[in-house]
Amino acid sequence: MSASRSGTTRPPGSDGPESGEADAAGAAEVTGPDGGPGADLLAALLDGMDAALCAFDADGVITHWNREAERILGWSADEAVGRRGFAGWAVRSADADEVHGRLMSAMGVPGRLVHEFALLRKDGSRVLVRTQSAGVRGADGKPAGVYCAFSEVHAQIDLERSIALSEALFDDALWGVVLVDVDLRPTVVNGHAARALGSGRTALLGRPLGETVVQGVEELEGALHHVLAEGAPRALAELWVTLRTQDGSERRRCWRSGFVRLASPLAEEPVPLGVGWLFQDVTEARLAAQEADKLRFRTSQLHRAGRAAGECEDPMEAARVCLDFALVGFADHALIDLVLGGPAPVAPYGGDVPPTRLVRVAATPAGSAGPCLPVAAGGIPVRYRDGHPALQAVSRNGSVRASAPTGASTTPTWSVSRQWPPDSVHALCTVLRSRGRTLGVVTFLRGTTRPSFERQDAIYAEDVTARMAASLDLLTLLDVEPDPEA
Repeated sequence: MSASRSGTTRPPGSDGPESGEADAAGAAEVTGPDGGPGADLLAALLDGMDAALCAFDADGVITHWNREAERILGWSADEAVGRRGFAGWAVRSADADEVHGRLMSAMGVPGRLVHEFALLRKDGSRVLVRTQSAGVRGADGKPAGVYCAFSEVHAQIDLERSIALSEALFDDALWGVVLVDVDLRPTVVNGHAARALGSGRTALLGRPLGETVVQGVEELEGALHHVLAEGAPRALAELWVTLRTQDGSERRRCWRSGFVRLASPLAEEPVPLGVGWLFQDVTEARLAAQEADKLRFRTSQLHRAGRAAGECEDPMEAARVCLDFALVGFADHALIDLVLGGPAPVAPYGGDVPPTRLVRVAATPAGSAGPCLPVAAGGIPVRYRDGHPALQAVSRNGSVRASAPTGASTTPTWSVSRQWPPDSVHALCTVLRSRGRTLGVVTFLRGTTRPSFERQDAIYAEDVTARMAASLDLLTLLDVEPDPEA
């Protein structure tokens, strides 16, 4: 709403002395023709509005016209105030009666009326505007005029689209949406984001992200700080985080994230209000891609191991070469133990299996990474206790996985007592089988920086040991069969 630029600030319905002494005094104080502080304040307020506004008295005469109305239509307040309706200047003559009737009809109904009109600019061009009009009542409660706020339709539609987009995003979009303030505390969380974070929408508001994100919160907060300081990044980022669930467990997730900096459109200079964080859970896709990459790498390593082992004259060297290729990216250490005196004996019918004794013939360096080298054990069996994973693998003719108990203080004791390097916390024992016989055991070991062995790791280890067993079986044949040239 804007006061008249010509000094005519008479509000609709003020008819001078008939309104009573009190009303007249109030009108004189606020909108008096003397241009007092009240009139200046009203004019400043109306001219500062972002919406175009005009007002009509009960006879349809324009009483107010602000600067936004002047900007849209080109007619100044001096040219608009005092005219009766829009006929002949701001609307085509053919449409004047309809437009005037629809605007003035707001005096007789409660609430606001919304219309769309084609108005004329001062240069003769037409502009489609959307109006909201409402009646004004005088001190006696009778209709005294109409005020009308209007804006260009395309601007109004853009605003409605923005509001609709915000509502859709915060309702239940396919992407998680979180708005954080400059202190990096969530202020708005949509349903998708709340489910991804494992909490309710309101429970996350105002709380530090570190209460929900156990690992990866530093990277997330670093990205948010960067957006606040530098603006949105040029590409999406993938963040791996570990979340704490309501039942106390933890789960690892990968979020493909985009960020936008939020600034106030009402400030003279952009003032950061926070960051809009949009993310999508791509954990399954990333894990599948990692598994595919791992499978391709392991297949390539097996292929290279087979070619390299084929060039070795010594069967034991061929087995060690095969093991060296398998260790890359798979384990930190490896041990080769062969059954003392040849393949493990088979239990007689109805009898017990004789105890199996293993002799270490090759191992990787315990202190650092290196190739698998022969071990001069002198035929002395390794002191494996009953229930050792290597002995279990022999008795089961399969693979056995083991891991140290939780706690760094127990790790050296756990590994050393099993005749393994002190830094080992995860073990996988796989038997060497050839021609239906058990030749020995290969033990793969991982340190604290690696995860425990899984079923897929055991399958890969069995493929490796199957190739090694073929070479080691050849070694036994060479030791047993006589030399034909002797």
